[in-house]
Amino acid sequence: MVATLLRLRFRVLGNQLARSPWQLVGFIFGALYGVLVLAGIVAALVLLGFSDLRLAGTVIVGAGSLVTLGWALIPLVAFGVDTTLDPERLVVFPMSTSRMMVALTVVAVCGIPGIITSAAALATLATWAHWPLAIGAWLVSTPLAVLTAVVASRAVSTIAAGVGSGRRFREIVGILVFVPLILAGPIIIGFFSGVAVNADTLAQLVPFLGWTPLGAAWAVPADAAAGDLAAAAAKLVIAVVTLAALWLLWRASLARSLARPRLTSAAAVRPGSLGWFGRVPTGPAGAIFARSLTYWTRDPRYLRQLIAVPLVPVLLWFYARGGDPLVALAFAAPIIAFIIGIVVYADISYDGTAYGTELATGAPGRADRIGRVLGAAALAVPLVVLAAILPFAFAGDWSQFPGVLGMALGILLTCYGVCAVTSAQLVVPVAGSGDNPFKRVPGTTFLQGLAFFGIWLVALALSAPAIILGLIAFFTQNAPLSGVACAVGVVLGLAVLVGGILLGGRMLDGTGPVLLARLKAMKNA
Repeated sequence: MVATLLRLRFRVLGNQLARSPWQLVGFIFGALYGVLVLAGIVAALVLLGFSDLRLAGTVIVGAGSLVTLGWALIPLVAFGVDTTLDPERLVVFPMSTSRMMVALTVVAVCGIPGIITSAAALATLATWAHWPLAIGAWLVSTPLAVLTAVVASRAVSTIAAGVGSGRRFREIVGILVFVPLILAGPIIIGFFSGVAVNADTLAQLVPFLGWTPLGAAWAVPADAAAGDLAAAAAKLVIAVVTLAALWLLWRASLARSLARPRLTSAAAVRPGSLGWFGRVPTGPAGAIFARSLTYWTRDPRYLRQLIAVPLVPVLLWFYARGGDPLVALAFAAPIIAFIIGIVVYADISYDGTAYGTELATGAPGRADRIGRVLGAAALAVPLVVLAAILPFAFAGDWSQFPGVLGMALGILLTCYGVCAVTSAQLVVPVAGSGDNPFKRVPGTTFLQGLAFFGIWLVALALSAPAIILGLIAFFTQNAPLSGVACAVGVVLGLAVLVGGILLGGRMLDGTGPVLLARLKAMKNA
């Protein structure tokens, strides 16, 4: 059965790569990158063997503890990334829970992360080969270290799937996980600054990690090399107990999840409550406006874009610490407009096959374009205006406010106009509203990524006059030119928006059925 599941896993991977040449190219580049990284790790471990024992032990135990922690934490933020061999799909196979666990463990070890982790763990022999006593300990502890990481990942993944079986929980996690990703730059800079200052503290922390479930298996060869066989034996016991405890925890949670499948529930709605549909004007454009507002206020795929709004000023302030932060914060509004203005390019893609209900009503393409723009602008315009006001309100100088506001509104309206045309021609594979944000979406190609950046570049080029005038006015402190930049941005943005709605609406009248056919093909892929 284990061999059958392995063949199934690699057959699915082969079919995915055969479906798209660009996916194959991406896989090859990813594999080459992994090989290069692994080669660097092996070279470092070989060189580490010629250093003193204390340094070798500190590096391997510290790095090994991070690897184990990474395996355990990733399922908390990325459960559902690869559901090819989901236990709920395997329940129909004639095998016991224990055999299923063995099969899932072997499949995980044979995956790309498992192969890299196993190869790196095996390469530590190049370091411990300089100490004969460490070799015997390495033979026992290395498989324990790899299995502990893999089983921890599986156990946490099963527990997270059970705790987060509710769709709302998954959506909240999927939204919040983007906060540290957006702030990755400041977090990394701050971390390495702290490491540079507290290197001695880290040197004291790593030996402690060797007595924890995270680093016990990795620390056994180091203690054996130092001649401390009692400590090595104690840590080996900790490693064995850790693996056994994780296995039992995984078994219990897996058996519970297979016996009690996830249930879906719907939120209670007050009778007669129409939501946004009862608050906006009627008609085709009004109905699409209400639906778009519902998406923007409830769909996590849209809410993730709005997370960037408060974080953009944080990033600008962080990277402007050496200069005047208010100067950097003044450009928060144009950046925010650029980020959230481009989201509507995937509006129909987010609809999925539900777009067919709109086609069935016979709503004209122009009404679709107007309704989607109004839904997006209802949230984006107030946010952009607020982002433009706050820096100048704190500074107390409003002379350059018109230019910045004109830049921001010009960019936002221009993005809407460009997307009104491009979204009438293009649909792209997107994750479902309840899916994990890191889940690989079948059908994604390199050319589609280029198309997205092309849309961004077109929007940037069309809004360039307002941007250039606004920048000149801001840095020369020319108040009259700032007013001109505001007028140019608003007028140019409105012109592109109106033109995009008219052209995009006419195009959508002819391409609507074609887009629906593509959406159905993506869903069945």
